[in-house]
Amino acid sequence: MLSIHEQFNELLLSTIPFVMVTLIDVIGSSPQDVGSKMLVTKDGLHGGTVGGGKLEFKALNEAKTLLENRHLTTSFVTWNLKQDVGMTCGGVVKLYFEAYHTKTWEIAVFGAGHVANALIPLLLLLECQIQCLDTRQVWLDKLPKSPKLLLTHTQDMVSEVKHLSQDTFVLLMTMGHSTDLPILLEILRTKQFPYLGVIGSKAKAARIKKDIEEVNLPSSCKDAFYCPIGLDIGNNHPQEIAISVAAQLIQVRDQLHKKEDPIHE
Repeated sequence: MLSIHEQFNELLLSTIPFVMVTLIDVIGSSPQDVGSKMLVTKDGLHGGTVGGGKLEFKALNEAKTLLENRHLTTSFVTWNLKQDVGMTCGGVVKLYFEAYHTKTWEIAVFGAGHVANALIPLLLLLECQIQCLDTRQVWLDKLPKSPKLLLTHTQDMVSEVKHLSQDTFVLLMTMGHSTDLPILLEILRTKQFPYLGVIGSKAKAARIKKDIEEVNLPSSCKDAFYCPIGLDIGNNHPQEIAISVAAQLIQVRDQLHKKEDPIHE
């Protein structure tokens, strides 16, 4: 049987939302010692214990509430075991709840070429879930294996757009303009993502805007994507492009979080 710490590390490496509950203080009598921990997923108790019975039942419900709340990742409670929990002993417990993977950052990368192979290992160091799509299995095979990375080998990347959630950050970096453009046009017609980027130069961006005009999409679509992508740092080596793109993704993500939760500005 895995220890509580091994179970925690296993969940941390996965994309399963969970809460770590820690008994951080006890006044009087309590069914468990300070430092006791339990892990909770949407299915209930995953491992460990903070006391069993009524205390654990109440803590499980508190943890599930935290899992359902997209704006909170931590919670601290002080419960009188007799008055708040309904137990016969009169002790007081303090519990700390910390949620993980409840705000999964989803990133889709169309194309598994040189820049993607430099970028994705960087992103895997962060708390995110990545999907990389390509027509070339040989390039997908170059990417690291990770439970946070879904590799999709498909000959029709355009049809994959409809499967992306509306919160996905999307990068188009396929073999070239002729393969990026159909995916971009499909997105502009059918979806709106918080981040949409197309790899390329300012000249490519100008070409894309002409293409948008030619297919009679609204003029607002010309400003609906980043091209070039990444912050204005570094050179044109794939590794430095990857760093600049990762930085821009984080920047946009954090700006969005500030808008959603202005109290933390």
